[in-house]
Order: sequence, then C-alpha cells, then structure tokens
Amino acid sequence: MAINSKYANYTDNDLINDYVQKNDNFFVGVLYERYGHLVLGLSIKYLKNKDEAQDAVIQIFTNLLSDLKKHKIQYFKSWLYVYSKNFCLMEIRKRQSLLKKELQLKENVHLVMDFSSDEHLKEKEAQIVIMEQAIELLNNEQKTCIELFYLKNKSYVEIEELTGFTNNEVKSYIQNGKRNLKLKMEVLINEQQPK
Repeated sequence: MAINSKYANYTDNDLINDYVQKNDNFFVGVLYERYGHLVLGLSIKYLKNKDEAQDAVIQIFTNLLSDLKKHKIQYFKSWLYVYSKNFCLMEIRKRQSLLKKELQLKENVHLVMDFSSDEHLKEKEAQIVIMEQAIELLNNEQKTCIELFYLKNKSYVEIEELTGFTNNEVKSYIQNGKRNLKLKMEVLINEQQPK
C-alpha cells in the first residue's frame, strides 16, 4: 500500500507523536491501515454482527482522534486491543440496558408505577403474578431466553453459551417473546376482569 510503504519504518509511537504534534489525522489513518482489520475481528467476536462491528471500528478510530492526545501510550497494539474490547463491552451493556428499559417502560408501565397504598400494592402483586403466568405460556425457547435475559440479567453471549442457540435465534426469541408476553398478559388480564 502506498501510505504504508512511505511510513513502513515508523513505529506506532512515531505515528502517534507526529499526530499529536502536527494534529494531522493522516497519521491515525496509517494506524488504521495497520490495525483496522484486527479491531474488526475483535468487534465481530464480541458484537456477533458484521455491520455493527464495522460501525464499531469507525467509532473506535474516530474516538482515537481525541483519546490519543489524552493518554501516554507505550505499547499501542496492546493498548488498542484493550481500548477496543472495552468499547465493545460498553456497546453490549448499552444494548441490554435499552432493551430492559424498553420492556419495563413500554410493555409493563403498570409494574413501574410505584404507589404505596394497599390497593395499589395488591394490584402490583397481581400484575407480577400475571406476568409470571404469561411467561409460563410462552414456548420453551422464548420462555428460556426471556427468563435468562430479563430475570437473570444474562447477556446475549451468555444465553448463546447456556442454550446453544445462535445469536440471531436469541435475538428473535427475545423480541418475539416480549411481544407474545405482552399479548398473553393482556389476555390474562381480560379473563380476570369481572364479566
């Protein structure tokens, strides 16, 4: 490659120093040429999705533009590995946190309301019982994934390891399970309404 041939003798630290001194993104581009494929491989391993992994690589190298100026880095390759791994783990946490909030806020608003009167506490308990009953009505795959994800706080990767399902299957069972759970809860609530 043309860029690398000119800078082949530059160490990673030479490139970082030139970048910091000259404030020229070109030098980070050379680091990207050297290590972009490694960061992509790492991101695919953690995020299990090529498109998300490619987005992660772009975001990681974009973040480097400011972070290389903040840190004193001795061994760039190993530092970049840890930096990229932490980025991927944060993405996974963000994804789970969003899904949990979505389930709690959208589909179980009545469980989130916190009233202290006896009447409301009884209603809340009844809702929890209905949710437990509704989970029992899901098919085995959805039930397993919903329980592991929401009740036991397991990540997608942990669910894959525990169940043997693929990443896409886990996503599908959780999404369909959430939708079915909501429908089954509505049916159970309607059945319990006085006729």
